Amino acid sequence: MAAFLYRIGRLAFRRRWTVALVWAAVLAAVGLAGMTAPEAEEEPFSMPGIESQEAFDLMEERFPGAAADGATARVVFVSPNGEKVTATENKKAVEAAIAELGDGTQVASTVDPYESGAVSEDGSTAYTTVTYKVDAAGLTDASRSHLDKSLEHARDSGLTVEAGGDAMEDMGGPSGTAEAIGVSVAAVVLLITFGSLAAAGLPLLTALIGVGISLFAITALAGPLGLADTTSTVAVMLGLAVGIDYALFIVSRYREERAKGRAPQEAVALATGTAGSAVVFAGLTVVIALAGLSVVGIPMLTEMGLGAAGAVVVGVLIALTLVPAFLGFWPNAILTRKDRKARRAGGTPRETRKVNGGTRWASFVLRRPLPVLLAAVAGLGALALPMTDLQLGMPGDEAKSTQTTQRRAYEALAEGFGPGFNGPLTVVVDAKDADDPKAAAETVSERIGGTEGVVSVSPAQFNESGDTAVFSVVPTTAPTDQETKDLVSSIRGDRSGIESAAGATFEVTGTTAMNIDVSEKVQSALVPYLLVVVGLAVILLLVVFRSILVPLKAAAGFLLSVLASLGAVVVVFQQGHGADLLGVETTGPIMSLMPIFLVGIVFGLAMDYEVFLVSRMREAYVHGERPAQAVTSGFRHSARVVVAAALIMIAVFSGFIGDSDAMIKMIGFGLASAVLLDAFVVRMAIVPAVLALLGERAWWLPKWLDRILPRVDVEGEALTRPAEPEAEPAEKDLARA
Repeated sequence: MAAFLYRIGRLAFRRRWTVALVWAAVLAAVGLAGMTAPEAEEEPFSMPGIESQEAFDLMEERFPGAAADGATARVVFVSPNGEKVTATENKKAVEAAIAELGDGTQVASTVDPYESGAVSEDGSTAYTTVTYKVDAAGLTDASRSHLDKSLEHARDSGLTVEAGGDAMEDMGGPSGTAEAIGVSVAAVVLLITFGSLAAAGLPLLTALIGVGISLFAITALAGPLGLADTTSTVAVMLGLAVGIDYALFIVSRYREERAKGRAPQEAVALATGTAGSAVVFAGLTVVIALAGLSVVGIPMLTEMGLGAAGAVVVGVLIALTLVPAFLGFWPNAILTRKDRKARRAGGTPRETRKVNGGTRWASFVLRRPLPVLLAAVAGLGALALPMTDLQLGMPGDEAKSTQTTQRRAYEALAEGFGPGFNGPLTVVVDAKDADDPKAAAETVSERIGGTEGVVSVSPAQFNESGDTAVFSVVPTTAPTDQETKDLVSSIRGDRSGIESAAGATFEVTGTTAMNIDVSEKVQSALVPYLLVVVGLAVILLLVVFRSILVPLKAAAGFLLSVLASLGAVVVVFQQGHGADLLGVETTGPIMSLMPIFLVGIVFGLAMDYEVFLVSRMREAYVHGERPAQAVTSGFRHSARVVVAAALIMIAVFSGFIGDSDAMIKMIGFGLASAVLLDAFVVRMAIVPAVLALLGERAWWLPKWLDRILPRVDVEGEALTRPAEPEAEPAEKDLARA
């Protein structure tokens, strides 16, 4: 591996113009494809294999043309000053608003609240549901503008008018603020780390090129594949973070080799062969973790995982080819100012210092490994404790800001009709084989209506053929309450008795039931996912480090950091501690997809730091240093760069905390806290402490396993040679900065 990458780096340096032009052509090609691609029609969220999805599919089949996935806007009217909405003037204002709402070109239907009984018992509140012919993504700007104007006209009558539903969702793309924040902080960190504008700018430049290629590629494929907006957001998030980090490690190793007196071409080749090997295997662990999300069986999660994995692959390829090429263009500009002065004066750059912050910290841990280990594990364990209170769900309008009309509509409905009104269940009765479909649907409705926890059941609506009925069930409790989940379980638990009495089958769906089913499916998939991803990564690390205990220690450290980060997410987003600081106005269940997605990304990033840090220790050990010396050497060469890489990732992910999308906000916070804990607690404290306690045993590998494992030479043994400060003739002609 090291020898192959050595040749790649050397070739990229010598053919730098060709490499740069090839990547420019790739960027131009995918850019053109992305800009000319038709606008993507986002597919509705689907979850194969759960009852609520099967019921939804049955509705689509039996009610053709009914736009089961059509956008809806639930408009709520609240009378002023204790008046009733049934009063003459208020009723006229409501009916006028409903008539105006129904005039939209994409509106399929509106419902008169006075005819449908959609008026609260105290007469203070009424609502209508506006159903559209297309889904939320298909609504035109004209339709959205018409809806907003209709609401404003209704408010002019003196009524309080609010609206919720997916028709009110902002379908605009990401603003780019998060990326700008991340790049700005990354630039500062790189400048402090390298002390050179060129050295700081190169990782940023190559990372942005990689992100551009990935983003344009996803945009071009979004139409044919129906990719969601979150696919590109997550790809940008990870592509930017790993792209900067991978280039950072190559550049850092290049400067180290130049400090030993090597000529630019040789230094680039050695940096690509050694640090590049770590980049390859670190990238592989990230790709395994992200691509492994496909085993969960959730299309949206699969899309996000594969999109981000593609961005990581692009980042790896750029680090191995374009970074060496750029180093060929500016071989001396990357060096520190002192080193450039020394070279212009005819000297050689200064050798890497033997003692720095990394070695001092390593010495501290090596002197007292057990206390450091116990303190780190205890701290992470304390942070992980809130995980025992984890509640999964899909927060809706109740989680939005109180400044939004959706949140105010949610609260008005809950006050007027009860908390369960915001999360009705939809029951689909398949009476195709029943002797009397109407009687069968009535029996199902009566039995479910008598279940404890049900407030009301709406009249059944039949399809044209009369073999399928749909009715709504309003619970007594809010959509995200545990009692609502228990109600759904109770209704489904009584299925056999109800179906036997009715002579027909039924299924429960609706947003609330869908959220419950999604949460259960994600929870059941978490353990198999962990087994697959962790198992594959342990095997990969076994090949890289040729050790039994080091990969197992890496996996254990990951579990600690991910559980602690999930605990932090629960503390903020569920329990509400510090939520105001992050702009989280309402707390509640954690997004169902959040834990498993966080696990996938954090595992890949955790293995990044493991590979970068421990590979230098392994390299020193293979070259003859004692275990304790190898730990110190690894920290001397890698600690500062790992810290910089971690700070960059934290900055990139933290920028997404300001996103309006609840899932992206949670992911940004979870990833930032996970990187913080993994880099500074697990890799900087637990790893050296464990290696110090294990000593020689850390690198033990059975002989029979050593014989069958492939040798990848991450340490660069094949490249070991005396450091000859050769002066290539071409060096004098290279551009200087």
